[in-house]
Amino acid sequence: MNDISPLSVPARQERVRKPDWIRVKAPTSPGYHETRKLMREKGLATVCEEAACPNIGECWTKKHATVMILGDVCTRACAFCNVKTGMPRKVDPNEPQNLADAAAEMGLEHIVITSVDRDDLPDGGASQFVKVIEALRRTTPGTTIEILTPDFRNKHERAVEKIVAARPDVYNHNLETVPRLYPTIRPGARYYASLRLLETVKKLDPSIFTKSGIMLGLGEERLEVHQVMDDMRSADIDFLTMGQYLQPTPKHAKVMEFVTPAAFNAYAGIARAKGFLQVASSPLTRSSYHAGKDFAEMRAAREAQLARAAAKV
Repeated sequence: MNDISPLSVPARQERVRKPDWIRVKAPTSPGYHETRKLMREKGLATVCEEAACPNIGECWTKKHATVMILGDVCTRACAFCNVKTGMPRKVDPNEPQNLADAAAEMGLEHIVITSVDRDDLPDGGASQFVKVIEALRRTTPGTTIEILTPDFRNKHERAVEKIVAARPDVYNHNLETVPRLYPTIRPGARYYASLRLLETVKKLDPSIFTKSGIMLGLGEERLEVHQVMDDMRSADIDFLTMGQYLQPTPKHAKVMEFVTPAAFNAYAGIARAKGFLQVASSPLTRSSYHAGKDFAEMRAAREAQLARAAAKV
């Protein structure tokens, strides 16, 4: 949910045929339909649907969903993102409790909450994130909470202070791509501002896990990806996700390359060597894909790291 105008991309493009490793089957399972029905009943939007995630069938079958708060209309228009752009509706005061009730009904052990960009709001929507976290803590206290926020352009420090005080378990904000591609892929955002946001989270509360991700296949170079990894580690980011960019419609940014599974594995090895606690890297990886399992592994990795440090004292 970041920023580029689809108008800067040619209206008609020939799409590159997807390789076999990126193809997924259309969702048909009863679990998928049950999850879909519950989201409708609670009046909740999901990034799974709005962003046309390829993993929706697998995740919804397992009753995993990434809930998108603050409506389904974004104030920005990204070349890579399929979420609608326009003037959003008023913030729904019932949304936090509806979300918490859905999480309780689904028996979620881990939940991921994201949002559209809300540049129209004084705090960018930070207070709604806080209300959602508080509602979840009251209603389903055993659920671990992961948030994926926008960049809160020009107000990130105040926004982050509010959210960190509510103590989510994981704070995620995606850098999306390499700095060189920001003018065309993320023109409304600033690479180093996004890095500073995540760095601010760690300075305010080092116990909160931080997470960020990038898309591959937009024309980035290998050494540029390595530099992004170094920048993330300088900001003390714990968890890196890397996945294949897929063009939602012909109006969006074109796929420049389908990165092979072997290349994703190679990037993962380099990232682990650079010191990330957790790395998820594959063509179908998305920010919230297998998020609960990855969180448990990341928490165990930190505990092992702290135990090794204590043993050396």
